[in-house]
Amino acid sequence: MARRRQAVTIKHVAADAGVSLQTVSRVINNEPNVRPAMQERVQASIDKLGYVPSIAAQRMSGSRSYLILAINDRERTIADWRNRQGSDWVDQMLFGGMLKCAEHGYRMIFELVDTHNDHVERELGAAIAALQPDGVILTPPHSENPLITGFLAKRKIPFARIGSVTSGPGIAMTMDDEGSARRATEHLIALGHSRIGFIAGPKEYDLSNWRIDGWREAMTSAELSCDALCVRGDFGYDSGGLAANALLDLKDPPTAIIGSNDQMTLAALDAAKARGLHIPGDLSLISFDNTPVVRFTVPELTAVDQPIAATFSKAVELLITNGDALVPHQPVVIEGSLIERSSTAPPSAHGRA
Repeated sequence: MARRRQAVTIKHVAADAGVSLQTVSRVINNEPNVRPAMQERVQASIDKLGYVPSIAAQRMSGSRSYLILAINDRERTIADWRNRQGSDWVDQMLFGGMLKCAEHGYRMIFELVDTHNDHVERELGAAIAALQPDGVILTPPHSENPLITGFLAKRKIPFARIGSVTSGPGIAMTMDDEGSARRATEHLIALGHSRIGFIAGPKEYDLSNWRIDGWREAMTSAELSCDALCVRGDFGYDSGGLAANALLDLKDPPTAIIGSNDQMTLAALDAAKARGLHIPGDLSLISFDNTPVVRFTVPELTAVDQPIAATFSKAVELLITNGDALVPHQPVVIEGSLIERSSTAPPSAHGRA
């Protein structure tokens, strides 16, 4: 029977380096006043022995927990998981956040919190009490909920609020929703489209309104009419179909439609095909998010790629290195990009241009 390998502890590192336990602890926790030569000596022993610092031990040695808590909307997240519709928002936020945490010796914990106000403080309070995170990342719509931001500010817990530009505590961050919508609209205008419909998201998400603003700005700059060309959905597939049909039923229907997320744009694609319209010959489509599913549609959808991973990575970096001591005066903006595929083309010369 093989003997179980003995775990390497801080005592083994101290003995190998010929230093005290306190010195090893200071090196592990990146504390100041450690001479470079001593730091190199201890690190060499850590590398040689394969020592992995315990978060529990690190927490006991100082005031930090080495945990970053990311919070997402419970109802919408569970619905996406249950429906298995291809959304990779959670995957991307964990991908960006966890890798950046690992660079700094941190861990990311993911929690779902109800958006309903009578649950928010209780659920968030329980998570904070159990984990005592060094920082919290809020996603929409939590990032704009004053109950949540006030709760964290009162307890002096550094936090980043993604999808928020309002003044107040915490680090405001956006993925340039307005700019992305403007660039998507300008792409269609450059192709020759003048009737460009927009399927917006629900009002409770500020980013829904920012995307409308970007679309309207591009249309107005090109001296094109926006009248009756914006219809709201709820980010769900069914609402996207209803919105697309409302636009296509107009007396002068659009020759292009931008959907505020992939599910609503997929519904618009299906609604157009059900009417016998050819994509992109009769109708061009652009989506937001660029989740994996848009690469498997026929045709593949041109889409705004949301920099979710990069945004969470930046949020983690700011929380770990700055806390709330150096909160930027302006929102931190991480720009997305437009991925051109085969669902956009110049408007048809026969009847719909």
